[in-house]
Amino acid sequence: MSIGTILVALIGGAIIGLLGKWVAPGDRDIPLWATVLCGVGGVLLGNWLYVDVFDFRAQTTGFDWWRHAWQIAVAAILVIGAASVLGRRKSR
Repeated sequence: MSIGTILVALIGGAIIGLLGKWVAPGDRDIPLWATVLCGVGGVLLGNWLYVDVFDFRAQTTGFDWWRHAWQIAVAAILVIGAASVLGRRKSR
């Protein structure tokens, strides 16, 4: 595993994690490090579910929007779980 792979996983995980946090319902907030971990988990688990479990394949060339929708949905579920453990009420 190269440094580039790790950086891509962290940057992609941060983006997917923030999108998952944005989609997830609730009034609890989690730290940024937990958001990134949820995003990395969402990327890995969402991709695994999309390809290996449900055997979906991209029907178009280029950007696979459905794969990323699965990743964001899984990240949102992970964010909800992390918020129940680590979350604190958002200040208004």
